Order: sequence, then structure tokens, then C-alpha cells
Amino acid sequence: MITTSYDLDADAFSLWLAPPGAVSARTEEVAPGVMLDFDEAGELLGIEVLSVRARGMSVASLPVPVRPAAE
Repeated sequence: MITTSYDLDADAFSLWLAPPGAVSARTEEVAPGVMLDFDEAGELLGIEVLSVRARGMSVASLPVPVRPAAE
């Protein structure tokens, strides 16, 4: 099951490719602010992109659930 989310506080977009409950065994930063999560077998579980707005992406255009900023 693929899930996506955007966190306003962290300005981070997340794409999770694994089933719910899967746990990352290793995270690798492949480019500045772009992280890949892998399981024990080295299979890709998810992708996280930090500083989304600084990359020129419009938050309003993201087709994902947006977690509101903390008050």
C-alpha cells in the first residue's frame, strides 16, 4: 500500500511504499534533503523530501494529506 503525506511543521513530503507496520532498518541520504528508507533485505520502503517549499514546490499542489502546523 502506498501512502503519502506532507508535514507543514517539518516542510517534509513522505512517500511510503511498504505495508503499514513495516520498519526501516536503514536510512540513506541520496541527495541533500532526500532520504531513502530500506528494510533489512535492502528493499526500498519509503522516500522523504525535506525543504519542499525551498525546492520551489507549491504545497497547495501536493496531492497528499497535509498535517496542520502545531499551534
